[in-house]
Amino acid sequence: MLGLKRRLSALAKEGGQIRVGLIGAGQMGRGLISQIEAMVGMRVVVTADIFPENAKNAYLKARVAAAQIKETNDLDEADKQIAAGCVVVTSNAMMVTRLQNVDVIVDATGIPNIGAQIAWDAIMNKKHIVMLNVEADVTVGPLLKEMADAADVVYTGSAGDEPGVIMELYDFADALGFEVVALGKGKNNPLNHQANPDTAKAEAQAKGSSPKMLASFQDGTKTMVEMTAVANATGFVPDIPGMHGPAATVNELPAMMTTKENGGILNRTKIVEFVNGIAPGVFAIITSSMEEVHHEMKYLKMGDGPNYILYRPYHLTSLETPLSVARAFLDKEPSIAPYYGMVAETVAVAKKPLQAGEALDTIGGFTAYGRIVTAEDKQKMNALPIGLIGPNIRLTRSVAQGEVITYDDVEFTETNMILQLRQLMDLKAK
Repeated sequence: MLGLKRRLSALAKEGGQIRVGLIGAGQMGRGLISQIEAMVGMRVVVTADIFPENAKNAYLKARVAAAQIKETNDLDEADKQIAAGCVVVTSNAMMVTRLQNVDVIVDATGIPNIGAQIAWDAIMNKKHIVMLNVEADVTVGPLLKEMADAADVVYTGSAGDEPGVIMELYDFADALGFEVVALGKGKNNPLNHQANPDTAKAEAQAKGSSPKMLASFQDGTKTMVEMTAVANATGFVPDIPGMHGPAATVNELPAMMTTKENGGILNRTKIVEFVNGIAPGVFAIITSSMEEVHHEMKYLKMGDGPNYILYRPYHLTSLETPLSVARAFLDKEPSIAPYYGMVAETVAVAKKPLQAGEALDTIGGFTAYGRIVTAEDKQKMNALPIGLIGPNIRLTRSVAQGEVITYDDVEFTETNMILQLRQLMDLKAK
C-alpha cells in the first residue's frame, strides 16, 4: 500500500487511530499485537481470549505497561477504558464486536464456527472484519461478503496469509494484462492424510505448537482450504480433485504448469495448485499473447517463456494483517474476498474407516481431512464441507477410509452458527 506509513502518521497527528478488536490471543494474535504496537495510527485496543491471561501476556510481550491493561467483561466499562487510552482484555468475545470504540475486528481463533459467529456479529454491528480464519471463509464466506457489502463494511481475508499473498501476485499480473495460467503455494511438510494429534504430538511439542493444528497442515486440509479461498477469489479451479501436488523447484514450475499437450501436467489453465519443494513461498504462472512482452520478459531474465513465474519466497502471516486492517479502514477494500462465490469447496474425506453412530471431530483431528474439488463436483457428490465437521455430526452409515463424507452419510445432532449460515447460503443458491 503506497504511502501507508504517511497516511497512518497523518491520522495520528489529527488525534485519530484505527482501533482494532482482536479475538484470539494465540500465536497469530500475539504476533499481531506486537507488530501493531510498533506502528503509528493503529492499536489493538481490546483482545478477547477464553483465557484472559493469554491476552494480558500478549500485551506485556508487546511492551504495553501493566497499568494500562484492564480486564473487564462489561461493555460500558470496556468502552470507558479504551477512551481513556488503556487496552482491555476480556473472555467475552462477542463484547468486542459491540464496542463503540472499535473500528475493525480481527478473528484469529482459527475455529470455523466461532469465526462465523464473530464475522456475523461484526457485520451486524457495522465493523469491518478481517478473517485469519480461512476455514470459516471457505464454508460461508460468500454469504458473509454479501452481508458486509449490504452493511457497507469490509469483509476480508488477511494479507500475509498465503491466500492473501497469492492474491497480491494475481492482482499485479491481472492488472498488467498478463494471462494468469496457475496460482499456487508451497507445502511445508510431506502430505500424510492419516496425520492426527497423536502422530503430530512430538513435532508439535518441539515447535511449541498445537498437535491438532500441526496435523491439519500435515494431512493437507490447510493447503486445500487455502487454495479454495484463492479459487473463490479468482474464479480459478483445481485441475483435479485434491490438486496434483508435484515436487518441483521454482525454476521448474513454468514448464510444469502448462497443459499436457504443451509438455506440462495440466488438463486446463486457470487452476490452483500446491507444490512440494518451494515452501514457504507462493507463485503465479503468467504468459502473454504479445510478442514484444515475451521479448522484454526474456531480456529481464524472467525465463525463456512462454510461461514465466512470479514468486514470493515468504509470507509473514499475522505480522502482515495490519495491512488488511488499514486497507479496510482507509480504503474500504478487502485484501482477498470470495468475489466469485463458491467456485471450489474443501470437502470432508474419511481418515480411517468410520462406523455408523460414530461422531466426527474437528479439523486436524482423527476422523476427516479436507480435499479441494470444484463446486460442481461437490454438488454432484452432495459432499459435506470440511468447515462444518464437528462432534455435532454423527454418521448414519459407515464410510470407508478415503471416501468423501456426504450429507447422506450424516445427521446433525445440534445446530450451530456456521451450519445455520451454510444452510441459508445454500437456500439462496437454489
